[in-house]
Amino acid sequence: MLWFLACVALLLMGYFLYSQVIERIFGIRPERATPAHTMADGVDYVPMSKRKIWLIQLLNIAGTGPIFGPILGALYGPVAMLWIVFGCIFAGAVHDYLTGMLSIRNGGANLPFLAGKYLGKPFKHFMNILAVLLLLLVGVVFVASPASLLTNITMDLSGATDGSWSKETVLVVWTTIIFAYYILATLVPIDKIIGRIYPIFGALLLFMTFGMLYGLLANDISFFRTVGTDIGFADFFKNMHPDNVPIWPILFLTIACGAISGFHATQTPLMARCAENEKEARFIFYGAMIAEGVIALIWCMVGLSFYDSQAGLVEALKGTPSKVVYDSAVGMLGMAGGIMAVLGVVVLPITSGDTAFRAARLTIAEWLNFEQKTLMKRLMIAVPLFVVGFLVSKVDFQILWRYFGWANQTTAMVTLWVTSAYLMNKQKFHWVSTVPAIFMTAVCITFILNAPIGLGLDYDLSVWLGLAITTVSFVAFMMMVRPTKQQLDD
Repeated sequence: MLWFLACVALLLMGYFLYSQVIERIFGIRPERATPAHTMADGVDYVPMSKRKIWLIQLLNIAGTGPIFGPILGALYGPVAMLWIVFGCIFAGAVHDYLTGMLSIRNGGANLPFLAGKYLGKPFKHFMNILAVLLLLLVGVVFVASPASLLTNITMDLSGATDGSWSKETVLVVWTTIIFAYYILATLVPIDKIIGRIYPIFGALLLFMTFGMLYGLLANDISFFRTVGTDIGFADFFKNMHPDNVPIWPILFLTIACGAISGFHATQTPLMARCAENEKEARFIFYGAMIAEGVIALIWCMVGLSFYDSQAGLVEALKGTPSKVVYDSAVGMLGMAGGIMAVLGVVVLPITSGDTAFRAARLTIAEWLNFEQKTLMKRLMIAVPLFVVGFLVSKVDFQILWRYFGWANQTTAMVTLWVTSAYLMNKQKFHWVSTVPAIFMTAVCITFILNAPIGLGLDYDLSVWLGLAITTVSFVAFMMMVRPTKQQLDD
């Protein structure tokens, strides 16, 4: 329990201390008018209060990643907690804040535009392709996971044992309902549905978070009984995975959204277009990432402590992490409280999936220079987008999830290099972004070299090649990007 509380305290310290360092390095200008006022269109550029934006930002970025990822990461043991804490403070929250501020300074621009401006046109085209693919994958996988959880709840509450309720039929119904909501949320002005329904979703999210936290506090929390409760700091670095899966680089892709996520870079422009003042950005972007880190930490602790042994967690994960979510929520909070907590989990992928398709529409529109003020113009992009999404959903979910994980962290990697280029151009202390960029480059390159979905090379060879490619990338970056006195248009 003390280790858990210490990790939560570190996350909060990260917000109150390190976020101010990042803010000073970037250099906010509160007197400057934001795109919410200068480009207001009643559809995507809509001024909103910072608290509402923070809640929407949190719901946008927190899909099933900060829940499923930490549960899977718990297989490695307490080391998963370290990645959540330090990854969130020094990489993920920095990534989100700098992306949000760059978007505000550039009229609410999407990630591909920022990549092109600060790294060159080839990166713009690359990021357009990668961002649309990532957003499409996010939209598809975030239909399947909430539909599965809602199906489990429906079947349990119905008590149907006579075969009158087919689980497959219920799954199709929930999938259809979620897709229909996504289509509606993608097309209408952001304040008409998302701005109004998200407070309700936010209440469920808060209930889930504090409910599960209460469940942990009310129970005798200890790490896997096979580890013991008297765990020292050195034990945090032990690899306890039952199959000896290497920590490097797999853990850093398994726990993505709870530590750092490239998907966030596609979502921050949505809220950057609604922020009323630059001084609100630290609370909105850095703060939302820290809140997601707390959620991830709670579910990591659930994975580490709910079952009597690591074998119990392994057995539960033979299905999907959704079983761990359902079992632990009901086990710690009872049936009624457990279902409410599971509904709090359900809203996370739903509130990320809807904005994923919305962000994909806006990315394509910006790429093609296609205005989106009229409904017909929005339909011309949204309809083909959802058709492709439906076709992609037919691919095996496990394959989709693996590619989603790598694409997600690769997007984060490129985004960090973009923010580093901006800081270097402005002669600011770019290392706060460059060091995480180097780290994530090594993670992503090593993974794709070694993974079966990639080149499938020998592990040791992949590690050394990953380090070599990362070194070359860093040297190329330092040679290509130079500090300049010329002020970039921001």
